[in-house]
Amino acid sequence: MNRSTLAIHAPPVEDFPAAGVVAPARPRRPWAGYLFAAGGATLFSTKAVLIKLAYAKGINTETLLALRMGLSLPVFLAIGLRAARGRRRRGEPPAGPRLLARAAWVGVLGYWLASYADFLGLNYVSAHFERLILFTYPGFVLLFGTAFFGQRVLARAVLALGLSYAGLAVILAADLRAGGGNNILLGAGLVLAAAVSFALYQLLAKGVIGRMGPQLFTCVAMAAASGAALGQFLLTQRPAALWGGPTLLGYGLLLAVGATVLPALMLNAALHRISAQANSAIGTISPVVTIALAALVLDEPLGPAGVAGAVLVIAGVAWFTLADRAA
Repeated sequence: MNRSTLAIHAPPVEDFPAAGVVAPARPRRPWAGYLFAAGGATLFSTKAVLIKLAYAKGINTETLLALRMGLSLPVFLAIGLRAARGRRRRGEPPAGPRLLARAAWVGVLGYWLASYADFLGLNYVSAHFERLILFTYPGFVLLFGTAFFGQRVLARAVLALGLSYAGLAVILAADLRAGGGNNILLGAGLVLAAAVSFALYQLLAKGVIGRMGPQLFTCVAMAAASGAALGQFLLTQRPAALWGGPTLLGYGLLLAVGATVLPALMLNAALHRISAQANSAIGTISPVVTIALAALVLDEPLGPAGVAGAVLVIAGVAWFTLADRAA
């Protein structure tokens, strides 16, 4: 596989709406970078658990997503405005309307559609199963990159991803035996659709980011996705529902700040100090943390089949990452 294919890998989009990170030529304080990477991955891991807790309080998907996107948007707008001023100071031409429209479309695909499918899926599947499904999105990057972007395939990468999907099959079979039925299949399909959407976003965003810069791209993409989320909310819910009391606002802030903005900024800080490869390796703790939180906070059972499946998924993605870096 072409190494550049996966160089933009990051936690799934609903976890990482800040593509605007650029590593410097030499690392600074690598120990701090490792701490930032681990902290960011840990905070990202709380997303599914927070959504499950919000659903238990009767908060619906559209309202929760609109709050998350709307409350995190100001931070990314500020980042984008700073990037635009930097372009002017350097004498670079402003991004044209066609480039801005392309960034907006890619953002809606990756930041709204993927997030919405994922939020919907969490109505039907456990938090740890959702995390493990999303964790395998590099497989779709591999598939689409080979089919549509002329990228080379490594046999060991295919085997590694096959190992991950075998782990998902083990967990799915165990959940179906436990009586999940069609709801489990529906939820898994929705989360899988989110992974597909994010994989397409990864492939389509790279060229746009190269032309307009990662920070400005993130601002435009987030603004477009937030507009889509808020528009969907207004079409499906009463506007007053967005101000549904302190519980709703609390979960919205936790998702926007604790599971979106802070971990994105921490990942930014990490990538200024350590390599993307090191960050990817540390990111493998994310599903482990989600599994632990789901067991402790949500009392989600994880029997022997779940443990075996999780080990297969994490091992497969880790192997895939190493195989790609060695290419």
